Amino acid sequence: MATRIRALALLSGVAAVGYYLWHGLTYRSEDFDGDALGWVGWQMALPIMALTIVPIVFAFSGEGITQAFTGRNSAAFRDGPVGIATVTSVRQTGVSVNDQPQVRLDLTVEDAEGHTFDSHAKIIVPLTELALLRPGVVMPVRYLPGRTDKVEIDRSGDHTATRNAWNATMIRRGLTTPAALDIAARGTPAQAVVQSLSVPGEIRDGHTKVDLDLAVTRPDGTTFTTHTEKYLAPASVDLVQIGRIVKVHYLPADEQNVVLTLPIQT
Repeated sequence: MATRIRALALLSGVAAVGYYLWHGLTYRSEDFDGDALGWVGWQMALPIMALTIVPIVFAFSGEGITQAFTGRNSAAFRDGPVGIATVTSVRQTGVSVNDQPQVRLDLTVEDAEGHTFDSHAKIIVPLTELALLRPGVVMPVRYLPGRTDKVEIDRSGDHTATRNAWNATMIRRGLTTPAALDIAARGTPAQAVVQSLSVPGEIRDGHTKVDLDLAVTRPDGTTFTTHTEKYLAPASVDLVQIGRIVKVHYLPADEQNVVLTLPIQT
């Protein structure tokens, strides 16, 4: 769509300038000596409009800028599958909208089948959030199979699609299991206090294994204790320190299998 809009704007601009030149070169005055009047008149507005509007159209149809104004993915990516992207580098492009810079994100993307590919996305970022974009950050993206050189940060708000893509990635990495995901989906939500934390030293795909003893409070106010293991990204370890309150899910028929619910961290 953006390509078509740009092509139409460029074609209109060329036509406007072309008509102005044609009118000036072919004008013949019957009332005055000379043909200078062929270059003045209403037609002067045509090249001025072309030189003004065409750059604006190119600027505002640029990568990431349309999404910033609409809050939605472009039509081409709107129904694309969701992948999980890891930022590898961040740099500003020099373009800004309302004093908010556009940045280019170089990404490594894992698609729905578990294949990875290098890609990039451009987005407009508020200055207050610019520091949050750094190598290692994980985010959902929309991609086009067969055209993976460019992706778009997912703006659909479809948390189910994002969660499914993330869960599939975690299973492939050996960081969770289908059984644990089933407990998270069907289990009773509760809060738990971390009573003890140990780190046996096992690392899997950059995630550290932690052993936790938890005191879980049931919805009726009674409690039970249990033990669980989890692989955590380094940034998430602080979330399970002794004394921390964490969210969990469990099945009432099998309270010893508890699943932690933590924010996605890298």
